[in-house]
Amino acid sequence: MPQFFLNKRLILLLVSIIFLVALIGFSLKDRKELTWSEQFLKDTTGFVQFLFHKPAQLVAGFFENVQDMKNTYKENKLLKARLEEYVMLEAEVQTLKKENEELRAILNKKESLRDFISIQATVIGRNPDRWQETVIVNKGEQQGVKKDMAVITPAGLIGKIQLASQFTSTVQLLSAIDQQNRISAYVQGKEENVFGLIEGYDRKREALLLKQIPFDAKIEKKQLVLTSGLGGVFPKGLLIGEVEEVVPDEYGLTKMAYVKPAANFYDVDDVIIVKRKIDVQEEGETK
Repeated sequence: MPQFFLNKRLILLLVSIIFLVALIGFSLKDRKELTWSEQFLKDTTGFVQFLFHKPAQLVAGFFENVQDMKNTYKENKLLKARLEEYVMLEAEVQTLKKENEELRAILNKKESLRDFISIQATVIGRNPDRWQETVIVNKGEQQGVKKDMAVITPAGLIGKIQLASQFTSTVQLLSAIDQQNRISAYVQGKEENVFGLIEGYDRKREALLLKQIPFDAKIEKKQLVLTSGLGGVFPKGLLIGEVEEVVPDEYGLTKMAYVKPAANFYDVDDVIIVKRKIDVQEEGETK
């Protein structure tokens, strides 16, 4: 009995080998068409691949998009930081450029100052409520600053010292509304100068008012207006501005000129405080 089962197993093994060899040979044979079993197997495999491939592709694409968004966010954050650094650097360069130009202009102005002694100062404070009236500078009595000294920029006159303490001073601008803020000035002419007084400031026109001009005086636009030095406070020849328009005064006896300031009262960083040399000489004689 055991011999029979052994022979049976051997026969099945041989039949299986023969069947396998036949299948291999059949598959290696050059055929133009597939069998129905091969077609069924291939179609089934393709259908299953299609079912799993599309969702897998969508999931993979989703995670790729998420990763791309993360990378884009990081890149945008980095570029924004660099852009902010660039803007800050550009602003710093412009500030340094402006300071350099102002200091160069101040240096050139000092070389041409013959009638007065100069004290360089920097604006350290400005009251927003009185923006067009006063500024505070970092020089005071310890540096030789006194009340009523003229204050200029490289462009021209901006005001005078209103109050001097030991280490700081308050500058009253020409644009301040003050009836006592008068300056003896003249309009520079080709043949003769025309004298008057700077009294007041027109904020709508952003112009100084040069009053008490003789009615028969000939004044034209663009003529320069300078300090006369006759008021006993300011040196002679400090540039105030240029004539914009000349009109009769309210009584018709004299004329008034609108003067465009040479200096910018709104944007002031560095200034020069000046003192007439004649005052220094008089102080030396009295000591």
